[in-house]
Amino acid sequence: MKNLISVVGPTGIGKTRLAIDLAKHFRTEIVSCDSRQFFREMKIGTASPSEQELAEAVHHFIGNLSIQDYYSIGQYEHDALQKLQELFSSYDTVIMVGGSMMYEKAVLEGLNDLPEADEENQKKLQVILEKEGIGKLQEILKVLDPAYFELVDIHNHRRLLRAIDVIWQTQTKYSDLIAASQASRDFNVIRIGIEAPREALYERINKRVDIMMDNGLLEEAKRLEEFKHLTALNTVGYSELFKYFDGEWELDFAVSEIKKNSRRYAKRQLTWYRKADDIHYLPLGYSQEHFNGLIGHINNEIL
Repeated sequence: MKNLISVVGPTGIGKTRLAIDLAKHFRTEIVSCDSRQFFREMKIGTASPSEQELAEAVHHFIGNLSIQDYYSIGQYEHDALQKLQELFSSYDTVIMVGGSMMYEKAVLEGLNDLPEADEENQKKLQVILEKEGIGKLQEILKVLDPAYFELVDIHNHRRLLRAIDVIWQTQTKYSDLIAASQASRDFNVIRIGIEAPREALYERINKRVDIMMDNGLLEEAKRLEEFKHLTALNTVGYSELFKYFDGEWELDFAVSEIKKNSRRYAKRQLTWYRKADDIHYLPLGYSQEHFNGLIGHINNEIL
């Protein structure tokens, strides 16, 4: 049996480093399931691995797409499984890493057979979005499915439109529809996480945003401003700076909103992972002793 070690956790917790350390230990390669790091133009704002980190271990699905490419979670499931099959022909163990919860779930369990978009529903929702704003869509989803509202990126109008449309069509909560496993996989899964007190995590997130700004996030966002209508850029770190460029917000306020929205996203990730009982956790700032203990745990799971 082949083994997939999936490194999960909230944004800013240190997953990239842990994944590289594991890849080096097992002399293997890394598959990313961070849906924002797929896009090559968004290196700084998505905290993509640095050139040095990429040189330490082979990564797949990092900067492999352009923001102008259409790419669905279903396509990712297909491509990732194909890549894993290819890697398992050379390695017994492969590492997967990323905080995009549904993308990890797609690889581990498969996607549910959800209905295609309903044209009438989409038109109705588009009118609501244009006339009343994204806040109204957020309200509708919160009433229909409070559980999914806690998890979804509430600033991504496409995710809101999709969930509401499916709920209207099926008369079933979206969170219930996506909860059921669909496929059995022919590899063993070991899930690893890093945990930290919430205050420590939030401090790391705030600091990381400051580092991104120092590294040129403002300039990166400016280069991408003409594409701000694209789904890939409707995300934390970019949408706030576009409001600064539009003269809606002061720069300091935009940066504080990036920090706030990043913390909110981390909170949603924590809510998701807390429901899982199969994640083996390391503490933030783990020691070599902790890492050795983790390797022991993984070897037991593999055996």
